Amino acid sequence: MKLTYLSAILLLASPFVQANGLDLNLSKTMPAIEKFYLDLHQSPELSYHEQETGNKIADKLTQLGFKVTSNVGGFGVVGIYKNGEGPTVMIRTDTDGLPIIEQTGKSYASKVKVIDEHGAKVGVMHGCGHDIHMSSFIGTAEQLIVHKNQWKGTLMMVAQPAEEVGGGAKAMLSEGLFSKYAKPDHIIALHVSASVPAGKVSMKNEYTMASVDSVDITIEGKGGHGAYPHTTIDPVVIAARTVLALQTITSRELSPLEPSVITVGSIHGGSKHNVISDEVKLQLTLRSYNPNVRSAQIAAIKRITAGIAQSAGLNESNYPVVYVHEDESIPSTYNNPAQTDIVRNSIASAIGDTNVLETQAVMAGEDFGLYGRTDENIPITLFWLGGVNQAQYADSIKTGEVLPSLHSSKFAPDYKVAIPTGIKAMSNAAVALFNK
Repeated sequence: MKLTYLSAILLLASPFVQANGLDLNLSKTMPAIEKFYLDLHQSPELSYHEQETGNKIADKLTQLGFKVTSNVGGFGVVGIYKNGEGPTVMIRTDTDGLPIIEQTGKSYASKVKVIDEHGAKVGVMHGCGHDIHMSSFIGTAEQLIVHKNQWKGTLMMVAQPAEEVGGGAKAMLSEGLFSKYAKPDHIIALHVSASVPAGKVSMKNEYTMASVDSVDITIEGKGGHGAYPHTTIDPVVIAARTVLALQTITSRELSPLEPSVITVGSIHGGSKHNVISDEVKLQLTLRSYNPNVRSAQIAAIKRITAGIAQSAGLNESNYPVVYVHEDESIPSTYNNPAQTDIVRNSIASAIGDTNVLETQAVMAGEDFGLYGRTDENIPITLFWLGGVNQAQYADSIKTGEVLPSLHSSKFAPDYKVAIPTGIKAMSNAAVALFNK
């Protein structure tokens, strides 16, 4: 999204109005929601360890009258509220933090440090805005109960753990999320944005986030003395050839109209200057939207690595091992166009047309996409919630300064504006889907 400085100022100055949406009076509820946010921000928990976070959400939903089940798919929470005959609308939030030492300088910054699974002491931070998500989630639940005379159906609130490692949605679905609790007719979620000003939301139809795969490649060789390379088969050289060859998959094997990313993020091999090692390990991340592109990427990686190994003189038994971490793989997020149009229009009616922006798809991934890939084929919609302080955003447009991104130790969303916007947007989207 390219904006001139003037157009950015005009966008920021546009009235934050509620035209035809729910008549939400958040002035009385926001102090408690902000307190909840600050508590979540200061007590983040890593993926698969979100026990206290889950308990806090379960307590809030129980107080609102939901039938609550905890410890679903780990420390996930499911809240069900039946309000007569009508469709089932599922609202999802994610709950886990990241192993980051917060460096925002905020008085409420997280100071949590824990020992991770590798025995290292790490900081923990909500560097992806999941505390904003959870606060908007609880605020939305409150408003939908207060305004339950304006909708009919079943409200399904799902607090999902382990999003950052791609395991939470899989775990909840495998435990029967759609069979034991309720089968949704519509599923919606929001994600805070580090590039959209607070007070606004953005979204797009169809593909909005990418599929993600982690791939390990182990390249074998025949080690020996660095002074006698002719007596070896050097896996470092094979690895170097492989890294370059892998770039031709996107540039020469896939249609230029199909987005594709193959990044080698790590390469390790050898132990000393004059020793040719027996092995080199590569770690890759793959991104795409089209499932057929994902399959083509993986097939090409296996073919190319085997071909280079053969050309180097290795036997087939020593060809590289390509391991795809299927347990961490997540599909692309596809916003159902018809449902997303309803969500977009309902949010625009609540916060004003000029506060609802169109965005482009990104190559980041989200396991939210899994909820739309089950046999039930349920339509899903994820929209972006602006998180950047408006003055900071306008200044970045003027100066060209790059804003702190998601997963940055300096990411500090403007929660006082973002959260009420998230509550208004999500509450109106849910009611529109109930009344469709």
